[in-house]
Amino acid sequence: MRAAQKLYKDGVFIKETGDHLTGKGAILVLGFGSKNILLEDDIYNKLKITYPGANILLCSTAGEIYNNVVYDDTVSIVVMEFEETLIKTSNLNINYGPDSFDAGKALFNDLNTEELSYMMIISDGGLVNGSELVRGIESINKGKIPVSGGLAGDGDKFNYTVVGCNEDPAMGNIAAIGFYGKSLKIGHGSLGGWETFGPEKKVTRSVSNRLFEIDGKSALELYKQYLGKYADDLPGSALLFPLYVRLEGSRSSVVRTILSIDDKEQCMVFAGDIPEGSYVSFMKANFDKLIDAATHAASNTLTQFRHGDAQKPKLALLISCVGRKLILGNRIDEEIEAVKEIFGDSTLLSGFYSYGEISPLGINTKCKLHNQTMTITTFDEETISNSSS
Repeated sequence: MRAAQKLYKDGVFIKETGDHLTGKGAILVLGFGSKNILLEDDIYNKLKITYPGANILLCSTAGEIYNNVVYDDTVSIVVMEFEETLIKTSNLNINYGPDSFDAGKALFNDLNTEELSYMMIISDGGLVNGSELVRGIESINKGKIPVSGGLAGDGDKFNYTVVGCNEDPAMGNIAAIGFYGKSLKIGHGSLGGWETFGPEKKVTRSVSNRLFEIDGKSALELYKQYLGKYADDLPGSALLFPLYVRLEGSRSSVVRTILSIDDKEQCMVFAGDIPEGSYVSFMKANFDKLIDAATHAASNTLTQFRHGDAQKPKLALLISCVGRKLILGNRIDEEIEAVKEIFGDSTLLSGFYSYGEISPLGINTKCKLHNQTMTITTFDEETISNSSS
């Protein structure tokens, strides 16, 4: 496997680094960038001219990751060329097709064969219910194939997001990429680092990702009480105080972020489902724990790699949450630098800040939608001839 990356800034491609591509293998180009640049600078056709025959996936972000630096108003581009791994793409638009659950089923069914070894999914971050999308995938997959990815972003505006797979990016798109063959080596890790405060409370009324009542009281009013002075800045301030969600009878939990407030229905709309009957707690940030979580997520991927810490992967794809970016502020580079320290200079880092992260919690476990996490997927390729020698 070969990997290279470049940064598009102020109308030109800069900061090129990585391997020289041969043009002989399957090529995948990923571009993570500012929505306005993706829509106005014709990035897709620029990349199509540079990489004819490649599969090209673009998505809007809440910040771009290039090596060990976080940028805004750029496009971070990473190019992967595989020697033996094959690639197939599938995409649909939620505005013209099935709901989020059925979309997940359709995408996985379209890519699923005996040779499928990994699936990446990049989805619209505003119109798609990420929990249902993932649940649809895993209704068929059942944890057999690792699946990771994330939801596109739109800075801190939460207006609309765009995704495009082998076409210009647009609203409502969900793109899936299947990787095929035994040569691909994947690692994955996902951790948050947030702290809970206050007692657990029971969700007494919710519908999908819309939360109405906690302990029989208005969830919105209760949330405003907890936020205090930050309540005037909702929904943006909600990124600073996500919700811990635990299903009844389960020890595992997920973190959920508010996407919007529906004043008419007096409810909060989250990036993923808040099941009725589940237990929730409010959360707050601890700067050092957020950065430590990024370090541990990186370390966890290496435990799955073919030689552990002795040989680092070619590429690490980082998808972190916009909430972490807002909390860390001018310290945001620290979580990327912490990841870089684990992988070293031999591993390229690329990725983006998202409205939701998709990853399994462990090896051979179902993927889930996460919020407020640093999620990492590592890539490399071990040729059959090398592995048998």
